[in-house]
Amino acid sequence: MGHTGEAELDGDGARALAAGLGRLVRVAATVVEADSPANALVNRVTGHLGAELQDLVFVGQEFPPWEHVNVHRGVDRYLAERGGGHEWFGIAGVNRTNEELIGMLATARRHGTYELGAVDYRTEATGPETTEDVVQFGLVTTSAPGGTPVIIAQRGPIAQHGPSAVSRFEVISTDRDAAGAVRDQVERRMRENDVLRGQVLAFGSSEFRGNELLTFLPRPELTAAEVVLPDGVLPTIERHTVGIAGHAERLRAAGQHLKRGLLLHGPPGTGKTHTLRYLMGRLSGNTVIILTGGAMRFIGKAAELARRLQPSILVLEDVDLVAQDRSHAGTNPLLFTLLDAMDGIGADADVTFVLTTNRASELEQALADRPGRVDLAVEIPKPDAAGRRRLIELYGRNVDLRADLEPVVAQTDGVTASYLKELLRRAVLHQMHEGVTGDPVPVDDAALAEALREMNESHNSLTRSLLGSR
Repeated sequence: MGHTGEAELDGDGARALAAGLGRLVRVAATVVEADSPANALVNRVTGHLGAELQDLVFVGQEFPPWEHVNVHRGVDRYLAERGGGHEWFGIAGVNRTNEELIGMLATARRHGTYELGAVDYRTEATGPETTEDVVQFGLVTTSAPGGTPVIIAQRGPIAQHGPSAVSRFEVISTDRDAAGAVRDQVERRMRENDVLRGQVLAFGSSEFRGNELLTFLPRPELTAAEVVLPDGVLPTIERHTVGIAGHAERLRAAGQHLKRGLLLHGPPGTGKTHTLRYLMGRLSGNTVIILTGGAMRFIGKAAELARRLQPSILVLEDVDLVAQDRSHAGTNPLLFTLLDAMDGIGADADVTFVLTTNRASELEQALADRPGRVDLAVEIPKPDAAGRRRLIELYGRNVDLRADLEPVVAQTDGVTASYLKELLRRAVLHQMHEGVTGDPVPVDDAALAEALREMNESHNSLTRSLLGSR
């Protein structure tokens, strides 16, 4: 007998009740899942694109890390042309840096590991003293040129990845052609707004603005009067560099090549780098890319930049470090990279290779002799008497130079410009130590003589050698 007020369920009723409870649990789970942060992320993507994850296509493009600010500019300009209403959003969760975007979205749906989050930003250099805030990791809703909804994902390089780090953007859509069209438009805007064009760039770290690999440097501004070389040397260098640049279009029309190679050679401290700095200032519209020391390993990348950013100058300082004659040392893999880079740039490209070396006699003959690689070699010698006088006057232009220069000129035969620069500095320091007053600092015969005596003492022989004195 049943209890009063209680309904009894037979087998069919119990099964019906269980089925109803099951449906209720599934509906509740669906509601909870739809409201979860992870699915808010997925819904933001699929809702804008109007398709499920499995129906989406991802079209991506990768660039070297120094291109990240250009990637940002390309995306930014594309969005500006598409009008307003673009919504940036980020992804929160662990291990984002090593996970592919499609993997993060799929994991978010299955396990709730990733959620909607804030956009990550970082500050990138745009010049020696200027910066720009760019998206490090974020997604933005927009549309393709034909109106198809798309999402652009922008990701910056990860410092921990070192030289293998990349900057990239991906276009997510239901239509591969639409995604490809957006990718092409972004790349076009990148090149139209290239922050590297017309800059002085150096591979390797620096105290100026930059990242771990590429740094923006100030462009030197020197006058011809500040470059002390034997008569006729500087005009010869200018004709081969500035002169060709000034006639680029007419030379192309006449079927003549623009690519040129200039080798500056001579003892250390004679002014090769100083001459190069003068050329950088004269060719103010050129992009300058500088490689020296360990940065030589980026020769291939630097050549690509020089080709893209022409008119340009690609500088390789102390090139004998990689281009030493193979009869003197084993084969250097960087030598072949250098030769390939010089050969790989078309003859009609407005690119100047400027190489410096202290040991021209040891250069690989394939580099030094073959036309189209180096077509002008100029020696930067130690200064003669007239040059030494001009250098002392140049380095003393900001002091009260009262000394008779003839004795110093006569006693410094065989020294370099670097030696004379240090001589003036020591003369000024001598006056300061002696408590001599005056603005500008007066430098007399006694000060110069004392500086010269100090530098000529036997215990300073290594200093003299390093500064280029015989």
